[in-house]
Amino acid sequence: TRCTLAYWHHPRWSSGEHGNFESMQPIWELLSRMGADLVLSGHDHDYERFQPLDANGRPDPEHGIVQFVVGTGGRSLRPVQQRLPTSAIATDQAYGVLRLELYTDHYVWQFVTVSGTPFTDSGTAPCH
Repeated sequence: TRCTLAYWHHPRWSSGEHGNFESMQPIWELLSRMGADLVLSGHDHDYERFQPLDANGRPDPEHGIVQFVVGTGGRSLRPVQQRLPTSAIATDQAYGVLRLELYTDHYVWQFVTVSGTPFTDSGTAPCH
């Protein structure tokens, strides 16, 4: 098995200021069919990690894609709006970067904030 990651600018799902991008649905469906594990996006100036989601954005813990929205390294942070039900964690209070390590059968993530910021998010998950 291989961990498969895709990345682009506009998030398919987001609780941030700009919200969901329907225009990304066809690629999300394709990646879901192909068994991708992770999607990285930005655009919204916040940090958000979603539960594993299927081709239609429903929770799928065994085969779903985990999306990270990481727009926390730029000019300004913007408010997270009402969090989507499939959002696992989100913050609009921390500048930082996402550290990812991909292995053949799993991946590890850690959101690394600037010094003195109390927010954390880290974990490990299997690849499909």
